Amino acid sequence: MWTCPRCGRTFANRNQSHTCRPLGRLDQHFTGKDPAVREAFDRILKAVSAIGPVDVLPEKTRIALHVRMSFAAFSPKTHWLDGHVVLARRLESPRFKRIYVVSPRNVVHEFRVASPDEVDSEVAAWLREAYAVGEQRHLHKASTTGS
Repeated sequence: MWTCPRCGRTFANRNQSHTCRPLGRLDQHFTGKDPAVREAFDRILKAVSAIGPVDVLPEKTRIALHVRMSFAAFSPKTHWLDGHVVLARRLESPRFKRIYVVSPRNVVHEFRVASPDEVDSEVAAWLREAYAVGEQRHLHKASTTGS
């Protein structure tokens, strides 16, 4: 892991490109939002914390969830939470608003959560799979299997 000497963020690769600025406060992202938006985020955070340790990075425009790399991010809106998970494959679900490929083993899946009840077992499964991507386990598996 490499730590940026200017902003203190950690990255999997030395001198990784990033927007170098201090992190904000988590609560600022929820100012003026429906309480259900914060409750939905807290449920997401609880699901991720059950998987393992996670860094919560309140950036200027989003809240990133990070292990070795950021594997999910959320932008609180007034009445809902926009989010994405990074998976090592394309996964189809009618709940995804958009899916796009960043690299062969990093596929971004965008979704919206409008109520805490929508943080269900399907979302928890996405977070588990994305957490493994955040740990970069998918890269180790590919290199040991010759894929």
